[in-house]
Amino acid sequence: MEANGMAGKHGLEGDADLQFLLNGGELIKIRSTSWKKNRFFKLQEDCKTMWHESRKIFKKNQTFSIDDIDSVRMGRQSEGLNKHTDTSVEEQCFSIIFKARKKNLDLMAPSREEAKRWVSGLNKIINNLHNLSRQQKSEHWIINCMRKADKNEDNKMTLKELKHFLRQINIEVDDTYAADIFKRCDKSNSGSLEGSEIKHFYDLLTHREEIDVIYGKYAETEGQMSTRDLLNFLLNEQREQASFEDALKLIEKYEMDGTAKEKKHMTKDGFLMFLVQEEGSIFNPAHKHVYQDMSQPLNHYYISSSHNTYLMEDQLKGPSSTEAYIKVLMKSCRCVELDCWDGANGEPVIYHGYTLTSKVLFRDVIKAIKDFAFKTSDYPVILSLENHCSVDQQKLMAHHLISMLGDALVTKPLGNTMPTNFPSPEELKGKFLIKGKRLNKLDAVFTNSNTIEEDTVSEEDEAADCKENGQKAKSKKSKIKLAKELSDIVIYCKSVHFNGFEHAKDNQAFYEMSSFKESKAFNLAETSATAFMHHNMDKLSRIYPAGSRTDSSNYNPVPMWNVGCQIVALNFQTPSKEMYLNQGRFLPNGFCGYILKPEFQRSLSSQFDPNTLTRGPWLKRKIFHVMVISAQQLPKINKDKQKSIVDPLVRVGDLRCPSRQRQQGDTPHKQQWVQPHVESDIPV
Repeated sequence: MEANGMAGKHGLEGDADLQFLLNGGELIKIRSTSWKKNRFFKLQEDCKTMWHESRKIFKKNQTFSIDDIDSVRMGRQSEGLNKHTDTSVEEQCFSIIFKARKKNLDLMAPSREEAKRWVSGLNKIINNLHNLSRQQKSEHWIINCMRKADKNEDNKMTLKELKHFLRQINIEVDDTYAADIFKRCDKSNSGSLEGSEIKHFYDLLTHREEIDVIYGKYAETEGQMSTRDLLNFLLNEQREQASFEDALKLIEKYEMDGTAKEKKHMTKDGFLMFLVQEEGSIFNPAHKHVYQDMSQPLNHYYISSSHNTYLMEDQLKGPSSTEAYIKVLMKSCRCVELDCWDGANGEPVIYHGYTLTSKVLFRDVIKAIKDFAFKTSDYPVILSLENHCSVDQQKLMAHHLISMLGDALVTKPLGNTMPTNFPSPEELKGKFLIKGKRLNKLDAVFTNSNTIEEDTVSEEDEAADCKENGQKAKSKKSKIKLAKELSDIVIYCKSVHFNGFEHAKDNQAFYEMSSFKESKAFNLAETSATAFMHHNMDKLSRIYPAGSRTDSSNYNPVPMWNVGCQIVALNFQTPSKEMYLNQGRFLPNGFCGYILKPEFQRSLSSQFDPNTLTRGPWLKRKIFHVMVISAQQLPKINKDKQKSIVDPLVRVGDLRCPSRQRQQGDTPHKQQWVQPHVESDIPV
C-alpha cells in the first residue's frame, strides 16, 4: 500500500513546494467578519490528503482529499473573502474551491510569500494527479480504498478488513467466497495479508479477463501482438483510419518490455496501457481543440446556457452566490442569467424574486463574470437580464456594466453600417453581449434618432410566467419603465414577445429574439418542427425551464437542439441526466461553449423534421455496434450505508431524434469480480 504516496509524488520528488505542504503551517480560516480562526494545515504522506486541526469535540482531526479540489484561487477571489476581508490582505488570501456543492475553504496566510507557496504547492499536486494515466488513477483509487480499509494502519489486511475493502469498491461477496480469496493470497498462513500477498490480492482483483479475450484474438505472433497484429486490431475492432506507422508509434509509446519493443511487439501489459490512454478513447482527440468553423453568424451555433445562474441549489430558499457564476463560466457556459431587483442603499441585487433565496449584489456578480468569463473559452458571453428594477437602479446597472466590463462590452454594432446579420463568435472573441429589452430599433444608432430617455416596455416573458405560476398574482401583460442607458447597450439580443413564426418572419429583425418556456417550446417542436428550425436560421431562441421546477430540475434539451434552438438554458446547479447530455453536447470543439449546428439546420432549403425524418442529407442509415467492456470505480449512491453495493444497470442508446431513438440495456445484477458487459447493435 506504500505505492499510494508515490503516485502523488510522481515527478515531484525533492520539490520545495511539496516539502512545504508536507511540513504544513498555520493559516487563518475565514467564515465571516467575526469568525476567523487559526488552524494548522498539512499535506499527509500519501500526498493525496490534506489534514487540518479542528476545535470540534468529536472531530479533532479533519481531512479532505486532493481529488475533491476543483481549483485553488490566489487572492480575494471568493465571495466570502471579498465580503469578510480587507483589500490590504489581498495577497495573503487564497481559496480552495471544492467540486460539487461542498463549501469553499477561505484561508489567509501570515505573508504573501507563504500564500504563494500554498497555492503553488497545491496546484502542483492537483496537476500531478490530473496527469496520471487512467491505469494509474485506477491503481491509485484501489490502493487508496485499501488504505481506508486498513483500520489499524499496520499495512496489513485481515479478513475483516478485506471484506470492508470489497464493500468500498462495490463488490459484494459471501463470507465463504471472501475467505477463499483470502486463503489463496495468505501464503504465510499468518491470518493477514502483507507485502507480496497484498500484491497478489491486487493482481487477482484487477485481472481483466475481457482484455485477455480481445488480446488473444489479435496476438498472433509468438503469443504477442506484432505491429501488423496491432494494426489489424485498430482497423477491424476500433474502425480507425490507421497506418502501419501509427501502430508502430503506439508500441514505441506504450510498450514497457524492452525485449518486446525491440521486436516491435506489444505485450498484454502494453496493450492494456494503450487502451486506457486517450488514443484508446471513444472521444476523438482532434476535437479536444476548436476545430469547427467559428466564422459563421452567431445564430448558427448551439450555445451552452445556464438558467437562474445565481442559484447554488433550489429556487425557493437556496443561496444566491457569485460562486455560482464562476462555476458555470469555468464549465464554458456562454450565456448566464441575471434576475435583477431593487436593493438597499440604491444598489441593485440579484435573486429569485418572490422567494426566500438569498440576495447578491449586481456589481459583485459583474465583477465575478469579468474575472472568470474567458478563463476556459475566448468566445463571447451573453448576459441575459431579467429586469425588475426602478429606472434609477437600472441606470446604475448600466453604469456598472459599462465601467466594469469596459471595451469588452459590445455597446454598438460592429462596423459602420446597419448590420443585416449576426457577427460570428470569432469576431466577438472576448466580448460581452447584453440580452434584454430595448426602447427602439437598432438602426437608431446610425440615424441619430436615439433620443428617448425612458419609456414603458412589456416585461420579460419569463418574469411574466413566474408571476403566472402564482409567485405573485399580477397581470401577465405587466409593464416596466426602461432606462435609456440600459436600453442602449442591448445590441444583438433584443428581447421581444413571440407572436407566431409568420409574424416573426414578417416583422422581427434578425437581432430581435424570443424566450420560450419549456412547455410552449416543446409544443412548437412537436407541431411545427420545420417552421421552428427555419425561425432559428436567422434569429436566436432561448428556452428556459418551467417555473414549477422549484427543485431546479431540468427538461430534456435534445428536442430543442433538434429544431435548432441555440440558447437552451438548464439549471447547471443540478446534476442530472439532462446536464450530462449538455456536457456531452459541448465537450467537443475545444469545450469552448459553441457547437456549429449541422448544415441542414442552417440551409433555407432544408425541410428537416426530427419527428418524421423524411429523406434528405440528414438521413444516413448506419448500424452502431457498441460493446461496453467493463465499468470501474462506480460511485456509491447511498454513502450513509457502509454495506450498500451498486448493482450496475448499463443503458446504451441514441437519444437524438424521437423517431430514431433506440435503447439497449442490461438488467441490474450482482457480480463477483465479473465486470458489467453489454454488447448491442443499435440502428441509428
